[in-house]
Amino acid sequence: MYKLNSGFRWTCTTEIERKVGNFTFELEEQDSDIRELEAQHLSHAAPINHHDENVSHQKLTKSANEKQLEYLLSNLLMYGVLIASSVVLFGGILYLIKHGSELAEYQVFRGTPSEFQSPTGVINAVFAGSKRGIIQLGLLILIAIPILRVIISFLTFLLQRNFIYVIITSLVLASLTYSLFSAYI
Repeated sequence: MYKLNSGFRWTCTTEIERKVGNFTFELEEQDSDIRELEAQHLSHAAPINHHDENVSHQKLTKSANEKQLEYLLSNLLMYGVLIASSVVLFGGILYLIKHGSELAEYQVFRGTPSEFQSPTGVINAVFAGSKRGIIQLGLLILIAIPILRVIISFLTFLLQRNFIYVIITSLVLASLTYSLFSAYI
């Protein structure tokens, strides 16, 4: 049994010697693990070589291109989600103004109308003044944001000639494209 003493160290409160069957085990010392960790900590706290510090600092800092890409993608995600949620909220408010007092008929199932099953149908419904079309448009914008993020990443990596990331993002883009257009093929 171990106990935390006032010096914030774990000490053993059981017997130093314990007999199990025919074997006798003796503890080397009570705080051997803690002393080992302290020794490791002190050995790592030795004077740091400035060359190693510069190398590690270079690995942690980002280039201007990386910072610019990060800034662009973070703003795309942030403002894209804000725009998409605003469009959905606006469409939802308009929909509730018109249909908010109607009773829901849960006995009859009505599927998605055919006009909302394609992006062009949603855009046509918005131009026709459909409130559900505005909600669907907000959802389409929300779906398009991560796809646009992958496209921007792909183009940036292509311009930087970072071909490993070009291959990875092209695989992700191909997967997204296939999942979107496989319903129409």
